[in-house]
Amino acid sequence: MNGKFITFEGSEGSGKSTQAALALEYLKSKKLPTLLLREPGGVKISENIRKLLLDVNNTGMGDECETLLYMAARAQMVKEVLEPQLRSSKIILCDRFLDSTIAYQGYGNGIDIKTIEQLGLFATKGLVPDLTVLFDIPPEKGLGRASQKKDRIESRSLEYHKRVRNGYLDLSKQYPARIKVIKVDASVEEIFKRVKVHIDAVLDL
Repeated sequence: MNGKFITFEGSEGSGKSTQAALALEYLKSKKLPTLLLREPGGVKISENIRKLLLDVNNTGMGDECETLLYMAARAQMVKEVLEPQLRSSKIILCDRFLDSTIAYQGYGNGIDIKTIEQLGLFATKGLVPDLTVLFDIPPEKGLGRASQKKDRIESRSLEYHKRVRNGYLDLSKQYPARIKVIKVDASVEEIFKRVKVHIDAVLDL
């Protein structure tokens, strides 16, 4: 792959989507060929799966089904966009990727982590981000910042979201070279200055 792959991770209300959009704006201002995707989603089939996953009416969805749906959405996005665009030297920014499934479905729901990693290897064809920026915020604060109309995942208990945060922090300790933790404790602009340091480093800007 000739391109670069940067992911943005974090629990609810962490501001990762805002920071991903700022990163897109920043890289485009430098005339770099950049694309921003989101998970689950990014392509038509995956966006349809997203609706199933986030619909609050789908109360009977099992943890195994949920995990596999996230993987299915990811596999389609990898096939349609990530692989070909990275081959053509694009910079791909993605709002969530495999780390989300490990944190939310693994640590959050209790699905076996090794199983998730094996499924992830299959769904992503072994694709690993060059950089992952993890925005860390206490779940009590993050949930308060999330939209008032909560989706199926956001509606889960505070204990669930605490497990998700712990999962992310565990991942950052396992992969310190790839996952850079940024505390959500300042203005959007100040936080993006910290993000930019890591983006500049991985892209040699």
